Amino acid sequence: MESKALNIDFADLRTLRLVHEHLSFSEVAQILGVNQSAVSYTIEKLRRAFDDQLFFRQGGGVVATERCAVIATAAAGMLADLEQLAMPEAFDPAEAEHRFTIACNFYERQLILPLIMRKLRETAPNMRVDTINSISLGHLQLKRGEAELLIGPLKPEEAGFYCRNLATERYVCVMDPDNPLARKPLTLEDYLTAKHAVVLYGGGWRSGYLRALDRMGRSLDQVLSVPSPAGLNRVLAGTDLLSTVPNRIADTFGDGLHITDCPCPAPFDIDLVWTERTHRSPIHIWLRELISREVKAALG
Repeated sequence: MESKALNIDFADLRTLRLVHEHLSFSEVAQILGVNQSAVSYTIEKLRRAFDDQLFFRQGGGVVATERCAVIATAAAGMLADLEQLAMPEAFDPAEAEHRFTIACNFYERQLILPLIMRKLRETAPNMRVDTINSISLGHLQLKRGEAELLIGPLKPEEAGFYCRNLATERYVCVMDPDNPLARKPLTLEDYLTAKHAVVLYGGGWRSGYLRALDRMGRSLDQVLSVPSPAGLNRVLAGTDLLSTVPNRIADTFGDGLHITDCPCPAPFDIDLVWTERTHRSPIHIWLRELISREVKAALG
C-alpha cells in the first residue's frame, strides 16, 4: 500500500505543539502574532495530513485526541533537534548574532539583568535579549518555547528541566526611620501587629515569608498591596507602614529607609533554569556560563 505524503512543515508542527500546550486557538494566535483563522487553517491542514481530528470541543474548551498527544510529543523533539542543528558548533561571541528570551521578574530585572547586559555589550554586541514576566509560569514558558531561560526562585520539580543555582536570598523588613518599630529589634509579635504594605507580585505567586506565616496559622495586617517593590521606598516614607522584601532589593532603596531582619526570614534560591531544547547548544552553553559567572561574582 502506497503511503500518503505529508505536506507539512516545521511551522505547522510548532503551531500544533503550541495548541496542544495551551488548548486554545486564540492564545496560540496571540503568541504567533497571527489571526485565529490562520491557526484554525493550520490545524485543519494537519487533520487531513494525519487523518485524525487532533482537537475537539468539549465543555466550552479544547481537548486533544490521544494521537494528537503522540504527534505533539514527537514534534517537540523534532523542533528541538532542528534548532540545535541550526546553531553553529563553534562561534565567536564578538561576531555572533542571536536573540535570547529570558523569563524573569522584578528582582531579576533589577539585580541580574544589568549584570548580563553589561557583559553582553562588552563581549557580544550583536546579541539581543527579550525579557518576559514569568511570575509563577516560568516552567510552562520554557516548555512552550516562549523563553530559552528562566531566572528566579522558580525551580521546577518535574523532569525535563536543568537547573543551576545563582544566589541565595533572604527577606528583610523596611520602614521609615521614624517608625517606632525601627528603634528596637523586631519581634514576631511586633511584626504581626504592625501595619503592612505587602508585595503580592501576581500570577498566584506567594512569597516564602507569607507561606511561612500560613504554616504558623498567622497573617499580617495588610493595609496596602502592590504588585512589585518598585517605588516602595517612597510609599513607606513618612508612614507607619512596614514592608517585607528581599534583602538585595532593600539595598537598592538607598539610605532613606530603616532595614532590619525579618522574623520570618524564609531564605530562598535564585536559580537559572533551562530545558533539553537548548541544553547542548554551544551559544546557550556560553550564555549560561556568562550569566552564572557574572551573577556569582556580583551576588554570590
